[in-house]
Amino acid sequence: MPIRTKRWNDPIEPDDGFRLLITRYRPRGVSKQNETWNEWRPELGPPRQLHAAVYTQTSSPVPWEQYRRHYLQEQKKNAQLIASLGQRVAAGETITLLCSSACVRESRCHRSILRELIEKAVDEGS
Repeated sequence: MPIRTKRWNDPIEPDDGFRLLITRYRPRGVSKQNETWNEWRPELGPPRQLHAAVYTQTSSPVPWEQYRRHYLQEQKKNAQLIASLGQRVAAGETITLLCSSACVRESRCHRSILRELIEKAVDEGS
């Protein structure tokens, strides 16, 4: 399936297709003309409380499975949006999910969970 994941500041490649920023917060200091994404959907990022629980300086971050469970629960609100992304992918469009420049571990990032949700939507739509 043509769903890719990157960080927003990774180099743009011709096969990226539609670049969708899925962070709760807009990257600081990036002007409109320097945006590397086609659209920003903050609701597809982790909610502020969950983000703060992961990127905490005052306590231990929440374990991955707990984070994953909370993120999945939150994304139930976005079922229609996720289904529409699945329809676009099923129609052959490539979508690249973009996360924070600080998020270096894709396997422990909400972008990997969202990719799974979109892939599931594609399978359910088939």
